[in-house]
Amino acid sequence: MKTKSLLFAACLFFFTASYAQKFAIGIKGGANLGKISGMSFKDEYKLGYQVGGFATIPLGERIAIQPEVLFNQTNVDTSSSFSDIYNFKNISNIELKQLTIPILLNVNINKYLTLQAGPQFGVAIDQNKNWLDNGKEAFKTGDFAVTGGLQVNLLKFRLYGRFTGGMTNLDNIGNKENWKVQNISVGLGIAL
Repeated sequence: MKTKSLLFAACLFFFTASYAQKFAIGIKGGANLGKISGMSFKDEYKLGYQVGGFATIPLGERIAIQPEVLFNQTNVDTSSSFSDIYNFKNISNIELKQLTIPILLNVNINKYLTLQAGPQFGVAIDQNKNWLDNGKEAFKTGDFAVTGGLQVNLLKFRLYGRFTGGMTNLDNIGNKENWKVQNISVGLGIAL
């Protein structure tokens, strides 16, 4: 009985401390305006999406760490020279699907506004069928990026906007070009 009481008190203390420091987990989703840099791709952002979850872990009154796990879809169009350069057939639209893990440092400016910045790690989870038909996996499976933006906090809602710039060359075909993903994301999260 004494062990159960002690365990109950420890759990109560942990949850009370977490709540007092505004520890939160939640879900989020939004729009992704994305592009891949390089001569093979049109220099324009196209609409995609992202969905996933987050946790906010306070490190003090104004600073927190916010790890996230997101499924991202980046849609891009190839340029007219793409098929000529790489000898591919029937490729004009590409869907790059990644599981991304941003680890953000949150700096609370005030109760409602938070600056966010940090690294993001990504893993390709789906190759476009046209790539496989052409016998190649065009994109590398791993990606490293940096991301930053703002988050507006209203009760349990988190309205966010951020820019993510890829640092890894994703060209897995022959290094004829330097392919890097760029995304502008806006969306809404809800703390549970």
